[in-house]
Amino acid sequence: MEEKLMKMLLEVSPEIDPSTVHDDSRLIADLGLTSMKMMVMLMEIEDTFQIELEDTVNFQTVGDVVSYLKSKGC
Repeated sequence: MEEKLMKMLLEVSPEIDPSTVHDDSRLIADLGLTSMKMMVMLMEIEDTFQIELEDTVNFQTVGDVVSYLKSKGC
């Protein structure tokens, strides 16, 4: 699951250096995702993992995404 997530991040934002991505990496502040890239990433998460994200999700870090996906059995 983490590999799929990393691939997704790199597709959405190719300028990300994979060696700098950790669970505590902040999606916007550290990885530089814009609001548009965040929207694309959320849609990709839904498509890739065949889930529907709740309206209340507010991913701040890579770890937030990983934890959420694990809680959904992905």
